[in-house]
Amino acid sequence: MLKRILLSILDFLLFSNVFIAICAVAQGLVTYHLLQVNPDPYILAFLFFATIGLYNFSMLLSKPVNPEKSPYLRVRWIFGHHRLIISITLISILCLIPLGLWYLSIESKVLMIFTGLLAVGYNVPFLTLNQQKIGLRNIPGIKLFLIALVWSVSCVLLPIVELERSYQINVSSAETLLLVAKRFLFVAAITVPFDIRDLFQDKLYALKTIPVMLGEKKAYIFCQFLLIGYLGLLLVFRQATYADVTATTLTLALTGWLIFKSNIQKNEYYYFFFLDGTMLLQYLMLLLFGWISLLF
Repeated sequence: MLKRILLSILDFLLFSNVFIAICAVAQGLVTYHLLQVNPDPYILAFLFFATIGLYNFSMLLSKPVNPEKSPYLRVRWIFGHHRLIISITLISILCLIPLGLWYLSIESKVLMIFTGLLAVGYNVPFLTLNQQKIGLRNIPGIKLFLIALVWSVSCVLLPIVELERSYQINVSSAETLLLVAKRFLFVAAITVPFDIRDLFQDKLYALKTIPVMLGEKKAYIFCQFLLIGYLGLLLVFRQATYADVTATTLTLALTGWLIFKSNIQKNEYYYFFFLDGTMLLQYLMLLLFGWISLLF
């Protein structure tokens, strides 16, 4: 009985996209932590509700003909709780309106509108190719880079822009570029395994993702190179404390191991909890090693 209740709670957190929204908040907190400034609660709230809204909206747009027969538990759960998902999405949008209007600077509004259009354009077919409507997802290889870009802009650039415009805290262009590049590599690395899981489906729909173009084995190697690139930037352009470097290195090592262990046979909890959860883990590791450094 207890196991069933806990599993129901986990299903809700993962498949309603509340958990990934918590991960977005954690990634925003990582940025504030590395910049050694106090986090802006309004920016964190914006990240939370924007993530829920965009992820749920994209799922609702991609509803299959018979969702109850889908091989994916996530799809069956979402459309089995269709009204709940719509309600959560509407609440998220309603919360975003005052946050966006009253608490974001003009520059941040423009940045988020651009990011939102990219995210929506991924699923909405607005381009015409050979008399056929396509979305950004149909452009070869773009999925990985689009997702990583949206996350990097939202969780790194948005906090920095708001710090500079609303709090007059200056962050150098070099430091901004380095933070964006590292976050881009990290998000890209944990995104590829999801494409590997969907490899056969993407081939069916003629979606040119990285695994479709490179193959499964080379895609796994590609992930490890992305993480090594992150580690290289971390060590060569070291701006963080020893505790932060140690925490980030261990997070990258665990992330690489989780990616290496992922495969098509893994269930959806592995992907949506463990792999996505590395974004939350990164912040928790920074907190842990920061606390340890204070003790010693």
